[in-house]
Amino acid sequence: MGGMPPNDMPWWRWRTNVRSALHMLSDPVFHRETWLIGREGYGDVTDAVYRLVEDTWLDNWSADKYIGTIFRDANEAALVDAAVLRVLRVMHQVGADAHVSAYMEHQGWPEAVLACREAHVQLSANDGDEPDVPPRSLDVLRIMTRSA
Repeated sequence: MGGMPPNDMPWWRWRTNVRSALHMLSDPVFHRETWLIGREGYGDVTDAVYRLVEDTWLDNWSADKYIGTIFRDANEAALVDAAVLRVLRVMHQVGADAHVSAYMEHQGWPEAVLACREAHVQLSANDGDEPDVPPRSLDVLRIMTRSA
């Protein structure tokens, strides 16, 4: 793959959280086999959205603000912005505490999943990672963001 590890970015922990959220939000198989059945250790849709926007405030301003700190270039930023907007549109219509099935049944969900997939694939490729491996658990994510 030849990309760069995520910890070469100044705010690599934030990048890791954004990537984790995009990964979970972009995978319909994961939605069915993990979130829909309530499999422990992976949070839920609201948790993933929180990781996507929590420290970055991507729900308030553009990812362009983070080029060079979280995102490598304008292409990554644009893909993340598109994903955030689509996911938040669905979340605001369905409600933050809705069951995953309500998201999956929403007419805008497939478009949100596709936008997340495009962002996830780009960020993964740029970090030299395989985008099609299953998402990591939140425990693994915590371990990853503690180590340098």
